[in-house]
Amino acid sequence: MITRDFNRPSIALWGLANETPVTPERNLFLGNLAKYVRTLDTTRLLSAALEVHSSRQDVREIDDPLGEYLDVLGCNEYLSWYDDRNVLSLDTIKWSTKYNKPLIISELGADALFGNHGDVKTRFTEEYQAEFYKHQLAMLSKINFLTGMSPWILADFRSPRRPLPVIQDFWNRKGLLSERGEKKQAWYLLNAFYKKR
Repeated sequence: MITRDFNRPSIALWGLANETPVTPERNLFLGNLAKYVRTLDTTRLLSAALEVHSSRQDVREIDDPLGEYLDVLGCNEYLSWYDDRNVLSLDTIKWSTKYNKPLIISELGADALFGNHGDVKTRFTEEYQAEFYKHQLAMLSKINFLTGMSPWILADFRSPRRPLPVIQDFWNRKGLLSERGEKKQAWYLLNAFYKKR
């Protein structure tokens, strides 16, 4: 990829890994890979979606050993989507890292089927997805070393790992837009958020 895409101006950094479990073998391999990438391209920053853990219910710690080799820390953030937390619990979570490096949230989001409406507590509704983002954005805005984030994802896409009948039907529904380009409530919320920046 580096040889092929070296001259593409849209590439700001190289991603080395995505949510790889921490083991000595992984650390050695990815540490060596980081060194090798730097020999191929000395101009771009290196990042990876790191493992994050919690020593306490209200603290997310970024201390993955791979962070030592990176220029920009990355992580995918789905608190209250893939666990049993209430979305309101996000308001009290704090973030820390042992690295003096910037952080990007490389993924965040929750599923919603376009046109599926209900209250803010009902999963897979547009209201729940918008409420999720509201609390995620409030939590992330308090991270003093956060430098960017990327909602996952712009538009719903086919996924064989999403078999929930009627709601998913083999589509990942985390899009801000439906597969037909229809704007979900979360799209408007994020649009307003980015306009303020």
